[in-house]
Amino acid sequence: MIRQAALDALPVREALPALVSALDAHGAAVLCAPPGTGKTTLVPLVLAGLVGGGPRRRVVVAEPRRIAARAAARRMAWLLGEQPGGSVGFTVRGERVAGPATVVEVVTTGVLLQRLQRDQELAGVDVVVLDECHERHLDADTVAAFLLDVRETLRPELRLVAASATTDSAGWARLLGGAPVVEAAGVSYPVETVWAPPARPVRPPHGMRVDPAQLAHVASVVRRALAERSGDVLCFLPGVGEIARVAGQLGGVDAEVLQVHGRAPAAVQDAALTASDHRRVILATAVAESSLTVPGVRVVVDSGLAREPRVDHARGLGALATVRASRAAGRQRAGRAGREAPGVVYRCWTAAEDDRLPAFPAPEIRIADLAQFALQAACWGDPDASGLALLDAPPAGAMAAAREVLVAVGAVDAAGRPGPRGLRMARLGLHPRLARALLDGSAALGARRAAEVVALLSEEPPREYGDDLAAAWRRARAGGDAYAARWRTEARRLSRAVAPAGSTAESGTGAPSAISAPPAFEERGPGRSPGGGAAPDDLAAGLIAALAFPERVAKARGEGAFLMASGTGAGLGDGSGLRNAPWLAVTVADRPPHSASARIRLAAVVDEDTALAAAAHLRTDAEEVHWEDGDVVARAAQRLGAVELAVRPLRNADPALVRAALLEGLRAEGLDLLRWSPDARALRARLGFLHRTLGGAWPDMESDGMLLERADDWLEPELSRARRRADLARIDAGQALNRLLPWATGEAARLDELAPERLEVPSGSRIRLDYSAEHGQPVLAVKLQELFGLAETPRVAGVPVLVHLLSPAGRPAAVTADLASFWQGGYRAVRAELRGRYPKHPWPEDPATAEPTRHTNARLRR
Repeated sequence: MIRQAALDALPVREALPALVSALDAHGAAVLCAPPGTGKTTLVPLVLAGLVGGGPRRRVVVAEPRRIAARAAARRMAWLLGEQPGGSVGFTVRGERVAGPATVVEVVTTGVLLQRLQRDQELAGVDVVVLDECHERHLDADTVAAFLLDVRETLRPELRLVAASATTDSAGWARLLGGAPVVEAAGVSYPVETVWAPPARPVRPPHGMRVDPAQLAHVASVVRRALAERSGDVLCFLPGVGEIARVAGQLGGVDAEVLQVHGRAPAAVQDAALTASDHRRVILATAVAESSLTVPGVRVVVDSGLAREPRVDHARGLGALATVRASRAAGRQRAGRAGREAPGVVYRCWTAAEDDRLPAFPAPEIRIADLAQFALQAACWGDPDASGLALLDAPPAGAMAAAREVLVAVGAVDAAGRPGPRGLRMARLGLHPRLARALLDGSAALGARRAAEVVALLSEEPPREYGDDLAAAWRRARAGGDAYAARWRTEARRLSRAVAPAGSTAESGTGAPSAISAPPAFEERGPGRSPGGGAAPDDLAAGLIAALAFPERVAKARGEGAFLMASGTGAGLGDGSGLRNAPWLAVTVADRPPHSASARIRLAAVVDEDTALAAAAHLRTDAEEVHWEDGDVVARAAQRLGAVELAVRPLRNADPALVRAALLEGLRAEGLDLLRWSPDARALRARLGFLHRTLGGAWPDMESDGMLLERADDWLEPELSRARRRADLARIDAGQALNRLLPWATGEAARLDELAPERLEVPSGSRIRLDYSAEHGQPVLAVKLQELFGLAETPRVAGVPVLVHLLSPAGRPAAVTADLASFWQGGYRAVRAELRGRYPKHPWPEDPATAEPTRHTNARLRR
């Protein structure tokens, strides 16, 4: 029996005529309705014709989370006086409650995405409602893009509704081709804000880690709220681990403590969504921000933290990171306290901090790992996603990285086209890495065992399961906890998904096929041991882990330290039972702040054969010739990525590689590795001066980098004949530099004219010029008396030299670039000082007319 009174009480009813008219006229609409108005429950029933007397249509409602999909279906069935599976049903991963009479089906966006890949027309579906589209989950954005493509090319009659409590209505309307925006007024009550920051500073979140002091503070605020206010308390925390910790700190409170998250048992989820006579504290993740109505809540305690996807480059998968929740999320959370009556929100931060928070959460497409999205787009026929209608285009760099992953796992060819293998991987509902492990691992282990290990990797086991993947597998098989129950369900789903095609994975066009089983498995057959039993758990878990994370196979370096094929160092905890393993396949690792190496959280033992088979695309056999420790090192090396497998000295290395290594050494240590005589250094300085002064044909000599770029022009053939550092030291740099002179133009013959090595002064001496001065002028360092009678400063290539006037003992006395001015002014002071110090030398009053000399007065009188 339809509960008409409950339907009539839903505020969205007032907006339904406008919504129906918009769909009739345009085929698409954007519905903005606050939480609690009935947009998730009444709207689908009306569009399906189950209430309100409209024509009967089949409606699919897409929700971002499983808990929301189940709750929405149950609520709609209750409004109709039915049980789920009748007129209203739901389908989430691993669970389907629907039948032939189902008219409204609530699904997760992931389920709808898989359905679209199998049936692009969505045959039999008349209306699709994309609920909570403001959350901008990647699956939801992808589904919206695919549906718009279907409407444009295959089924223009398919109706679309983008529904949300708070959304970019203009952006969605534009995306839906100018669809009308329908707004529904909600009934909300005032919510008081109480700022409740910690008394002492706490460390900001890092990766998945939250400061325990922050969680202890949240627990204390919950206790304070229970003492100060009435009604149920809804506390928002970022994840399952934080919920468990806060729950452990709430022992003894006079209230029932419930833990609500996507992994919680259905009974717990149902209890949280059902009114109770007892006071409750509901610890929840972001699943309670929207889609769900939690009755009885009058108080919200907001930790201010959320989890957002990030690309975990160390793990090779998308991962979640703890971040500060946006202001929009804060408003959504606070609104939960005012759904049924006036309420209060305790915010565990300051008002000043609130002003600095991001306005909205970042769309997943901008920050998440895009490998799975890229595979979905490729299977849709648009490998670069350029033709998809998306509110935000995927970043080019992230798409390029995703393409590399897809090629490596054999999902697509070099052009991005998927073959049968790629299509099959896309339909497994797994990250492509895990899909590869499932398909290829089934060939060696059988579908069931491969599925069980992949299920462990798709949802990380609890920390108390330990860091040994094989041991965690055994514990899950024997366990009776909530994780083990979910694991068994997922393992059965994956086993069924891979079993129909047998144990051999198909290969796609141009993509690698399933790996050959390593010797440890070949001897015993797929999944069999020598005695005919199943392969040991350790070997089986290691194979699947290595297939999923080939870049994470790691070789021991001693003392619990390992080097992964990716080049990242990693270490195990002191009490780990894996410390003596020669090889590991690391599946979960993080990098503590300020640490140079990763910390292994979960790994499996592998043997070298398995590591080499799983990561075959990373194996190289190459000659390595490079500059190391001051000389050329030549060796033949076998490597698995960064892991060295074997190495031997290379006696007859490729001359081209040796030459490149010598150039590497010259770049690292400088041209002083060559033999530089004083004349060679002087020549380099002269040529450098001409380049600065005249340019043109005169080359740049002052920069080592420029000279090394022209190594072919001046260091050959000596460089190609060299084999080691000592050979470089035999190369005469001055003789080699002569090759850079502009011989072709004839300018080289003018070197001594334009930049003479020596300059003759009035005394008859030929004084060497110094061209290496930083100020750019050639320097003439000469005894002052040898310049008597010289009226003007000498010039070189038109540039006046800088004269360093020396005393008879060769000590600096004065510096001038204008000799005439010096004779007229500065000379008198210098003469007065030097005359008393060197009385035996001539010091005429008029140096411009005096005879130049190198000698004393006595010598001159002879």
